[in-house]
Amino acid sequence: MATTDLKHRRTARIAKLKHLLAERVVVFDGGYGTMIQQHRLSEAEYRGTRFADWPSDLKGNNDLLCLTKPDVIVGIHRAYFEAGADIVETNTFNSNAISLADYGMQGLAHELNLAGARLLRDLADELEAQDGRPRIVAGSIGPANRTASLSPDV
Repeated sequence: MATTDLKHRRTARIAKLKHLLAERVVVFDGGYGTMIQQHRLSEAEYRGTRFADWPSDLKGNNDLLCLTKPDVIVGIHRAYFEAGADIVETNTFNSNAISLADYGMQGLAHELNLAGARLLRDLADELEAQDGRPRIVAGSIGPANRTASLSPDV
């Protein structure tokens, strides 16, 4: 897709969001960790084929599921949209090098963010095409799992 087309689509989505915000209270999605836990995924399911021989445990690396279990993540996104959410966030809360270092996966930060955004953007576009209701995608950037200070008074 051409850069100018992407910019136009982004500008149009921002305009839709501004219109929604001026019109009414918008509904945001809920937690992902609890929704993922309901699936009771095994270590093998977190790993998928690609990471079957990864040297450390991967269960709990919920962002990795954008690559290994995209159907689970899309299902959660869909459930939030079906429940009436206007804005749904990507499953990329810990897709940063600092948090991913716990799994030795810091080099996957970009790939995970891109995969998470694509999964949700594709679903949002599909649903909006069906009924015309705007679906807003928000990139999730959670705090790192480490404090940036050694101060005991953080």
